[in-house]
Amino acid sequence: MRYFYNSWDSAYKSHFGAIARNQSCQFTIRLPEETPLDFSPVLVVFRTGFKERFLPMNVKEHENGYVTYTTDLIPKYSGVHYYYFSYTSNGVRHYIKRGDACHGTLDQGEMFQLTVYNEDYQTPQFLKGGVMYQIFPDRFCSSGKMHDNVPSDRVMREWGELPYYKPDQNGHVWNNDYFGGDLDGIRSKLDYLKDLGVTCIYLNPIFESHENHRYNTANYRNVDPLLGTNEDFRELCKAAKVRGISELVEIDAVCDGVFSHTGADSIYFNKFGRYNTPGAYQSENSPYYSWYHFWGNKEYESWWGIDTLPNVDENNPSYTKYICGDDGVLDYWMNLGAAGYRLDVADELPDEFLDNLRTCVKKYDEEKIVIGEVWEDASNKEAYGVKRRYLLGDQLDSVMNYPFREAIIAYMKGEAATTFRDRIMVILENYPKCTVDVLMNFVSTHDIERAINRFGGQPCDDKSKDWMASNELSPDEYNRGKALLKGAMVLQFFLPGVPSIYYGDEAGLQGWKDPFNRRCYPWGNEDTELVEYTRQMAKIRREHPAFAEGAMEFLVLEEKVLGFARYILQNGSSAVVLMNRSDETAMVSLRDKCFEKYAFSTVISGICDGDAVILPAHSYAVVSAVRSNQAKTQ
Repeated sequence: MRYFYNSWDSAYKSHFGAIARNQSCQFTIRLPEETPLDFSPVLVVFRTGFKERFLPMNVKEHENGYVTYTTDLIPKYSGVHYYYFSYTSNGVRHYIKRGDACHGTLDQGEMFQLTVYNEDYQTPQFLKGGVMYQIFPDRFCSSGKMHDNVPSDRVMREWGELPYYKPDQNGHVWNNDYFGGDLDGIRSKLDYLKDLGVTCIYLNPIFESHENHRYNTANYRNVDPLLGTNEDFRELCKAAKVRGISELVEIDAVCDGVFSHTGADSIYFNKFGRYNTPGAYQSENSPYYSWYHFWGNKEYESWWGIDTLPNVDENNPSYTKYICGDDGVLDYWMNLGAAGYRLDVADELPDEFLDNLRTCVKKYDEEKIVIGEVWEDASNKEAYGVKRRYLLGDQLDSVMNYPFREAIIAYMKGEAATTFRDRIMVILENYPKCTVDVLMNFVSTHDIERAINRFGGQPCDDKSKDWMASNELSPDEYNRGKALLKGAMVLQFFLPGVPSIYYGDEAGLQGWKDPFNRRCYPWGNEDTELVEYTRQMAKIRREHPAFAEGAMEFLVLEEKVLGFARYILQNGSSAVVLMNRSDETAMVSLRDKCFEKYAFSTVISGICDGDAVILPAHSYAVVSAVRSNQAKTQ
């Protein structure tokens, strides 16, 4: 079928997806030969706030009743560009705009997006092809070690008990119950993580704080005493590196970014007088007073109106220096071994602060990584009236891939395969390739219900915490959730990006929303079949180079079966992944036309009978192949 335009097809756009500044990209449209033109068609390109550019298009060739018109664009400025095509016929102006995910339609639709990033933008190599493992430190593993200087107001619980969730008489949930997970406990499980295939540990906050989530930072420079000491963190990083595992530390909060605010109960604010030195709440002479906004009678600006979380002015010179300056907070933890930072609520961190943060991190080591929490498409996100420039090369390396998660959930619960393809391809099209290779691809986190619950149980958005506390999945619900979770993990491990396992997902740990998604790891009661399943996928991912930085294309989009290939363009080395999401056995012939570009060799995983791949219910197969380089690319 001939289209006016297809942004995913190299016959229409010479480079798929985002391009670098000063990189030439050729655009081509097709018009029926009988179309009378008053003037040459034009490519119309613009950036928000700037005038449109009109690039004349020239005839390239006549073929099969169509005329192709082409022009080259060499963008001089980084940023999100928008484009469409226009021509005038018999005095009437017509437009070719995006009608669906990638096709140009006549006189209707929206603008196409072209992301232009800085030509020197690179992302760290250490994470590409790896597997990330997210740990909520209080709930992963306890060493049993006694720790010094633990505040007396903390409530210690038995491992595996239900977390406290009920508010006090004033309606406040204090989050002051702790289960004793610590850094030495994590260190004791490094061999387990290495065997699982983990190459990078992502820790939820470890800094001194006075609630169990530790998103209300009390002291940026100290490990929370219940987790251990700063030296324990250094030793954890050293031990991880010995095993080939890098350490990724989060120093921003998931919901309440540590760089967006601090705790009221902190050395910086000291509202409750816990610390001996004066904080901003107590004295205008405090060195931290300028970080905060006060008015009236000790009133102050707080994060979303929560008075235990006073906002900071990230661009205050004193605060910026404290975090990003020489020997500042960022330097301090990187010197102890941190491989980078995950930034909570990146939308609330101003551009100037993010610029300074990246400069600090990359000056220390280009291989240190900066990941932002962004819930939407990070390439074109607007926050507080500002078009963000997260992925242009001067701020973030990667983001938490929430659109990816939502696409997987929807597909595994029955959404059409073509819709899933479109959702994934939009991410790949809008993000720079170097960002795609390190995207944090997850199906569960500490902020959302665990995927096994989402797949197997009832929707919980309208459920009370009392309901969540008293309801676990039935055996049938668990088995259904597990089957769909396994399929979701196939997509998570083999599509572009880096799979991020939320601790316990691989063990069948259940949990609705906070705090029930933060229960203790079930050591000794794991779903061993699910653990082994995770281990095997990590092994496949590690052993085939195409999963690290390879391109991809969708091949099979059937009701039961989804199939796609990851391939290295330079040599054609490929892995074809087939997944059956249904409750019935499916069969795929490798002689089908969709595989004509691939010469198959070895079945890496799965059942093969001659040229047929047998896919039992909720199973997958991976087959190595060589792809013809003459084929068009995506």
